Amino acid sequence: MRNHKISLKEIVSYAKKYGFIFPTSEIYDGINAIYDYGPYGIHLKNNIKEYWWRSMIQINENIIGLDTSILMHPKIWKASGHAERFKEIFLYNKSKNYSYRIDFLLEQIFKPNSKGDNSLCKKLWQIKTKKNNLKKRIIQYIDDNIVLKKYKKILVLVKKFKQINKKKVQYKWNYIYEYKLMFQIYFKKQTIYLRPETAQGIFTNFLNVQNSRKLKIPFGIAQIGKVFRNEIMARQFIFRMREFEQMEMQFFIHHKDEEKWFKYWKNKRLIWHLTIGLGEKKYRYFEHEQLAHYAKQAYDIQFNFPFGFKELEGIHSRRNFDLKKHEKYSKKKLRVFDKENQSYYIPYIIETSVGIDRIFLAILSSSLKIEFLKQQAKRTVLKINPYLAPIKAAIFPLIQDKRLIAYAKYIFTSLKSSFLLTYEENDSIGKRYRRQDAIGTPICVTIDFKTLKDKCVTIRYRDSMLQKRVLIKNLKQEIKQETSINKLLTKFFMLASTK
Repeated sequence: MRNHKISLKEIVSYAKKYGFIFPTSEIYDGINAIYDYGPYGIHLKNNIKEYWWRSMIQINENIIGLDTSILMHPKIWKASGHAERFKEIFLYNKSKNYSYRIDFLLEQIFKPNSKGDNSLCKKLWQIKTKKNNLKKRIIQYIDDNIVLKKYKKILVLVKKFKQINKKKVQYKWNYIYEYKLMFQIYFKKQTIYLRPETAQGIFTNFLNVQNSRKLKIPFGIAQIGKVFRNEIMARQFIFRMREFEQMEMQFFIHHKDEEKWFKYWKNKRLIWHLTIGLGEKKYRYFEHEQLAHYAKQAYDIQFNFPFGFKELEGIHSRRNFDLKKHEKYSKKKLRVFDKENQSYYIPYIIETSVGIDRIFLAILSSSLKIEFLKQQAKRTVLKINPYLAPIKAAIFPLIQDKRLIAYAKYIFTSLKSSFLLTYEENDSIGKRYRRQDAIGTPICVTIDFKTLKDKCVTIRYRDSMLQKRVLIKNLKQEIKQETSINKLLTKFFMLASTK
């Protein structure tokens, strides 16, 4: 049996054909980079969310949940820095009608393999330390002038670099413009925003949570929710979208324990991903050189998508930046009492943030297989973790016989309160198996004429295609054992406890 390597184009086609993901508003030609989750997609998505939620809230005694609003007071985004800093800066050439992101320009200039003719950079590439120091100084200089809106100074600096890309085209940049990444709406004559992250709702509820739950440092607050970003280059299917869903956890600590907890969550979050079963070689860490305005250190857990290694989850040390800013803007104290030193302090924060849609894409791209079987037969099969499967089991009568149909519907009815099942009686048994393989159903249960005599059914397993006979009275336990979330949670707990 051999496998066919799946391309991103094939994944997009598969997702639509089998009811996982649809382009939104398709009958009106859609909207770029916004998608709807179909009848199987929503179950897979909800299963991902449940696993994350329970691994955070249920496994950890000091992490609680929250669900904050999408619309928040506009001052929150001034305090967080998003109002001023959450934007992209573009260079523009009028004669060519061409825009270029300034951070992309820096990547080209400082790329080790670059063939650019800037003699200063050529010399600096040979001395790594000096090169990195220069890069940081340039980034800081540009960042400072962006905040001050002194774009002419940035333009003077940029014009010193002769060549910026592989096309070997020299551009004369006419001006610099900014592109805001937050969606604005208007409410009672004031501008408010669709949130670009869920974290700020957690920070502004810090006191409410602490007072209502009497939590002591260290503790965490977890949240799942929709966010919105006016992405310039939203692409690569559901990897980068303008409306997406985040799963974030903010962990509040004493500043002296920052390094310890950062390493702890960096390790623990990778273990969580590995338990899904997509393969250890698919993941790697990436350390950020260019940090967000709130971060002291940051790592990504990257995944090898069909288009290469890209960010799946971010782990950041946000220090006390956010709570400090919200104290300043709200005039409210956001502090905890240190009994040892008999003083109040603002906690530091370790953040873990992952996009559900990216995990969804990682699962599809790694689990979708086209297998070539014997006698030139082939099957499309989604080999995902049985718990994550949209449908846990399919119930079939072998043929359209009244007795078999009645028995199959009886079994379906008796089990459907415990599992998400599907029932099918059309087409041959082989075609029904193939349809369930394609949507990832881990177990197919067939009722045949022997069932009427021995009270046993045939179970067929998705991955191995092996079959066995099981007593009907044991069927519920068999499905539960194969598809229960507890199996996954136990695996995560055991691995996280030993590493």
